[in-house]
Amino acid sequence: MANSTAADRRKYWLYFLISFVIFMLMLIFMNQWFWVAMPFMLTYLVLALGYM
Repeated sequence: MANSTAADRRKYWLYFLISFVIFMLMLIFMNQWFWVAMPFMLTYLVLALGYM
């Protein structure tokens, strides 16, 4: 994945932002379940930064 294109990275940033919003909403309203959204958020952050 180190050779991801700019379109892929843009898509990953969008997925990260969506999952971050879901993470924050879960942290506010369902704080015992916030960790369910955490793997998605962190995975897309790593992909968007180009480290995986």
